[in-house]
Amino acid sequence: MVMVSTAQGAVKVAFGGEAERRAAVIGRDWSADGHFVYSVRTTGVYCRPSCASRRARSEHVQFHLTCADAERAGFRPCKRCRPDGPALAEQRVAAVEKACRQIEGAEEMPSLEMLATAVGMSRFHFHRVFKSLTGVMARGYAEEHRARRLRASLTRTSTVTEAIYGSGFNSNGRFYASTSGVLGMTPTSFRSGGAGASIHFAVGECSLGSVLVAATEKGVCAILLGDNPEALVRHLKDRFPNAQFVVGDHDFERLIATVVDLVETPARGLDLPLDIRGTAFQQRVWQALREIPAGSTASYTEIARRIGAPKAVRGVAQACAANPVAVAIPCHRVVRSDGTLAGYRWGVERKRALLEREATR
Repeated sequence: MVMVSTAQGAVKVAFGGEAERRAAVIGRDWSADGHFVYSVRTTGVYCRPSCASRRARSEHVQFHLTCADAERAGFRPCKRCRPDGPALAEQRVAAVEKACRQIEGAEEMPSLEMLATAVGMSRFHFHRVFKSLTGVMARGYAEEHRARRLRASLTRTSTVTEAIYGSGFNSNGRFYASTSGVLGMTPTSFRSGGAGASIHFAVGECSLGSVLVAATEKGVCAILLGDNPEALVRHLKDRFPNAQFVVGDHDFERLIATVVDLVETPARGLDLPLDIRGTAFQQRVWQALREIPAGSTASYTEIARRIGAPKAVRGVAQACAANPVAVAIPCHRVVRSDGTLAGYRWGVERKRALLEREATR
């Protein structure tokens, strides 16, 4: 990364220095594709940084900002990596998107071999690329898609059984074995908008505004921050409008006090059971967030790397935005790669305040 002066000031340019470019070529770093190409004097060709061809000696290598620059210098495109075609990253994204559409349109989960063949990859390579871009394995993606179909189907079909089979489950048994993780309640209750489910809640006040706390019999299911208590309550009720919501009693006030104390002193953490549900990928992200020490931060890229999905940075950001329990799962500790504060579901100023409190604990 080098600094380049522009009319708007100094900006960072990825792979702008020769040392960075040389390291990218040696490491066949496909994230460098599109930033530059390199030519080899002894062969007369130019390549992408990720090209799998035999590495040339450094004294024979030149770097070019664009394919046009390399061709003006007299070099022709490599037939192996085809640098004048779509970038490798774009090819991989297109292949994964094609596989996802095939999964979504199939009645039964296609085999890994079938998916790999359909996109022109080996089974092992497809498995690695799919997981790096989506954050989950192909089977995990299929299960998440089936769960989404089930939720939609339960609101449309006349019977639960019809919805189960129409969503791709082969038997009632297979569905009911995973129903809690898929829906968070019984399918009948889900179909009726959460009727029969009991959620206790209350709204308190803290230095960052209003805080809503909700809990099921299993644990805390929501911690929401905002300026308008009524808006927080509406948000809680939106997903399951027919659930039984019970205003917290005197005992529940102790839970509110615990959460308010957490907001005021976020470094302490919340030593209470949580009842949160999300996709397999979201759960992995949320667990990684809970492992960030108080007073520290991590970038979205670092979190993606920690969960074994280095290219799923956007998915990490989306999982942070979907976090249902503010501060208890510390998504406020996730920042941009340059250390600046990115968006925060409950407002960037609240994010800044929480980080400042942890830094001075």
